[in-house]
Amino acid sequence: MPKQVFPLLETINYPSDLRQLDRESLSQLAAELRGFLLESVSRTGGHLSSNLGTVELTIALHYVFDTPYDRLVWDVGHQTYAHKILTGRREGMDKLRMHGGVSGFPKRSESLYDTFGVGHSSTSIGAALGMAVAARNRGESRRVAAIIGDGAMTAGMAFEALNNAGVLDTNLLVVLNDNDMSISPPVGALNKYLARLLSGRTFNAARKAGEKVLSVSPTLLELAKRAEEHMKGMLTPGTLFEEFGFNYIGPIDGHDLDSLIPTLRNIRDLRGPQFLHVITRKGQGYKLAEADPVLYHGVSKFQPEAGIATDKGGGKLTYTQIFGDWLCDMAAADTRLIGITPAMREGSGLVRFAQEYPQRYFDVGIAEQHAVTFAAGMACEGMKPVVAIYSTFLQRAYDQLIHDVCLQNLPVVFALDRAGLVGADGATHHGSFDLSYLACLPNLVVMCPADENECRRMLTTAYQQDGPAAVRYPRGSGTGVKLEKSLESLPLGKGEVRRQGKRVALLAFGSLLTPALAAGEELDATVANMRFVKPLDRELLAKLAGEHELLVTLEENSIIGGAGSEVARALEEMKLTVPLTRLGLPDRFVDHGDTALLLSELGLDAAGIKASVNKALA
Repeated sequence: MPKQVFPLLETINYPSDLRQLDRESLSQLAAELRGFLLESVSRTGGHLSSNLGTVELTIALHYVFDTPYDRLVWDVGHQTYAHKILTGRREGMDKLRMHGGVSGFPKRSESLYDTFGVGHSSTSIGAALGMAVAARNRGESRRVAAIIGDGAMTAGMAFEALNNAGVLDTNLLVVLNDNDMSISPPVGALNKYLARLLSGRTFNAARKAGEKVLSVSPTLLELAKRAEEHMKGMLTPGTLFEEFGFNYIGPIDGHDLDSLIPTLRNIRDLRGPQFLHVITRKGQGYKLAEADPVLYHGVSKFQPEAGIATDKGGGKLTYTQIFGDWLCDMAAADTRLIGITPAMREGSGLVRFAQEYPQRYFDVGIAEQHAVTFAAGMACEGMKPVVAIYSTFLQRAYDQLIHDVCLQNLPVVFALDRAGLVGADGATHHGSFDLSYLACLPNLVVMCPADENECRRMLTTAYQQDGPAAVRYPRGSGTGVKLEKSLESLPLGKGEVRRQGKRVALLAFGSLLTPALAAGEELDATVANMRFVKPLDRELLAKLAGEHELLVTLEENSIIGGAGSEVARALEEMKLTVPLTRLGLPDRFVDHGDTALLLSELGLDAAGIKASVNKALA
C-alpha cells in the first residue's frame, strides 16, 4: 500500500510550528496525525490503541504550553508516539523500536522534549513534582505537567507523589488520561461547562475571597468547605483528589480540542497543584482498535484494512503459553494454587486461568510491591501462590521479595517472564538483572529452563518447594521440542551434560544452551545444561573442572553477580583451580533492537561464543 500524504502534519517539525496554527486547523492536524500513527505503527509494530487515544490531548498540551521550557512528563510511554512525531522525530518513526532507531519510550538522550526517561509506570507525578520544586526554588516561571493513565494511577507510587504534592506550593498539573469507559460515562455539555467554570479565574478568585471572609469564623469556613466538597462530589468524581490538596477539574472530553485548549489555558494561569481529569478512548478513530483495544495495545506489523489476524495456528509455543497451560493444569491438581499478577493478565499468559479459576485469580493492578506481600500473606495461611510477573517488574518489589517472602522462607513461586533481552522495548524492559538480584537471596531456589519441557518441569519443581522459588524464562517462542504435558519435576540442583567434548566445557544457563550447542559442535567442546543457578550443581561443576582446560559460563543476564559469579564462587570454595571465562550481558544498559541482532553484537550467539573461546585458549 502506498504511503498516504499528510500535508499539514508535514509542516509541523516542532511544537513551535504547531503553535503558529489557528485553532480551526488543529482538527485537521489531529486527523492527519491519527492517520500517520496508524500507517506508521502498522509498518513497524508498537503500541497502537493507547497512542490513538491521546492525539488531541498531545496536540493541546504542546499548543498551550511552551515546550520544552515548560515540562511535559509522560507516564510509561505507551501514549507518547504523537508526542514524538510532533517533536522532531516524524521522519524517524519508520525505524521505531528498531536497532539504532527511535525508542518506543521517552528517552532523555533522544530529545530535549523527553524530559524524563520512562518505561515502568507510575513515575510521572513524582518526577514532575521534583521538576516543579526545582523551578520554584530557582525562581523560574516554567509550568510542569504529568500525564498519567488510569491504570498507572493504581500504583502506590502515584498516590505517594500526590500526597507529597498536595502540601507543596508548586505549580504542578496532573493530567489523568482516563480511557476506561466503565469508570466514567461519556462526557457532555454539562461536564464541559463545569470544567471551564472550575478552571476559570473568576471561580477561583471568588473561592479565595470567600475563604478570606469566612476565615474570621472557623466554624463557618469549615461548613462552607464541606458544602463545596459535597456539591462537587455529587457532580464530579474529584473529592478524593481535592483531599490530596489539588484543585480538581473535569472530567472533560479528551478528544474535544474546543474543550481541552481553553481549559488547559485556564489551568496554566492558576497557582498551586491542579488536577485535570480527561476522558479518552483507546483506539480512537480506528474502529478495529476501538472494538478490541487490548488486542491492538501492542502490535506487530499488520495491514490496517484487514486488521490483526488472530488465528495464528501452528508454530512453536511461547514460554508464556507454556506457563499459562501449566498453571491451569497445576490448579486442577491442587486447589491451594492461587494465581497473582500485577496488571499483566495477557502478557503473562493468565487469560485462560482467569476464565477457568476466577475465584483463585487476582489481578492487583500496577502494584508489584503489594502483589508480592499479598502472595506472602496467602502463603502464611497454607495457600500456594504463583506470582506471574516480568523480570523487569519484579525489580520494583525487591524489598518485599527479600523481607516478606525470603526472610520468612514462604512457599511463593515467581514465574519470571521476559528474562534476558526482550528486543524492541529496550533497556527499560530487558530482564538483565534477575539472576544477579535473585542469587544473593537466602532460601530462594533459582532456575533457568533451556526449552519448553524444562520450563514446565521447573515450574512444578518450584511449586513443590517448601520455600520460595523462581523460574526465569525468555520472551517469545521456545525451541520447538515435543511438549510433554505431565507435571513431573526435576531433581533439585542437578544439571546435565548435553554434549561430550574435549578441552573446553561450556556451562549454559537457560536460553543460551542453543547457541552453546552450536558452538560446541564447531569447537568439539563439552556442553552442560546447568539448569539451576541456586542451588548450583557443584558435583557436576567439579567433574567438568577436573576434565577440562577451560570453563566458560553463558547467561543472558548481567555479567556482574550472575550465574558466572556463582560458578566462580563455588570453584573458589571447592578450592578448584581452572581457567574460567564468563560470558553474559555487559556492564551497561543494552538499547532496543532485534534480539538476535543484539545477542550477536554482544558476542552471545554461536559465532561470538566460538570467538571468545578461541581468544581464551590463545
